[in-house]
Amino acid sequence: MPRLAKPSQRSSLGLIVLWLLYREPLHVYGMQKLIEHQAKDRVVNVRSRASLYQAIERLVRLGLVQVLETVRNEGLPDRIVYAITEAGREAARTWLRETLESTDAEYPEFIAAVSIMFGLPPEEAYEALEMRLERLEHELADTRAALSEFARIPRLFLLEEEYRRAVLEAQIAWIRGVIADIKAGRLTWSEEWIGEIAAEIGLPTEEKEGIDR
Repeated sequence: MPRLAKPSQRSSLGLIVLWLLYREPLHVYGMQKLIEHQAKDRVVNVRSRASLYQAIERLVRLGLVQVLETVRNEGLPDRIVYAITEAGREAARTWLRETLESTDAEYPEFIAAVSIMFGLPPEEAYEALEMRLERLEHELADTRAALSEFARIPRLFLLEEEYRRAVLEAQIAWIRGVIADIKAGRLTWSEEWIGEIAAEIGLPTEEKEGIDR
C-alpha cells in the first residue's frame, strides 16, 4: 500500500483525534468524553479542552478533518461536528504505522534533566529523585490496579497500560539504583570536580577556534 506523504509533523493528540473520528463524526465535547472514558487522557495531554480545539484546528488546516455540521440546541452553545476526510483516514494509518516503527524525535524531559543532573549538589539531586520515585510508585500502583480491574477486557485494549507498567518498573528500578549510589557515596560530584573534568576534556579544536575568533 503506498504511503501518504506527511503533510506535517504528526502528533500524539492528533493521532488519537483522527482515530476517534475514524469511527464516527463527533463534536469536541464528545471527543473529550470518549478520551476520558477510554482512559486515553493517560496517554495524551488533554487537561484543557483548548488543547483539543488546537489539535482539531490543525487537522482541519491540513485537510485531514472537516466540519460536517453545526448542531444548535436552544439555551446551549452551538456544537460543531467534525468528520475525518479520506486524506485523514490515510494519514491516521500512516501516522500510526510510523509512530509504531520509529524512534525519532523522542526526547523525554527526564532524560534531559538526567544529562545535567550535576547542576545540582548531590543532596539536592537525591531529594528530587526521591520525590520522583515516590510519585512513580503511586503511578505504578494505579496502573497495576487498572490492569487488575479490567482483566476481563481483551489484552489488545490494555496494551498501553502494560507498556506503562513496564516503563514504570524499569524507571523505578533505575532510579532506586542511582539513589542508592548517591546515598552510599559511590556516585558524587562537586563544582570543583566538574571544573576539573571540563578542563581535562576540553573543547573540540573547531569550537575553540570559533570562540577565539
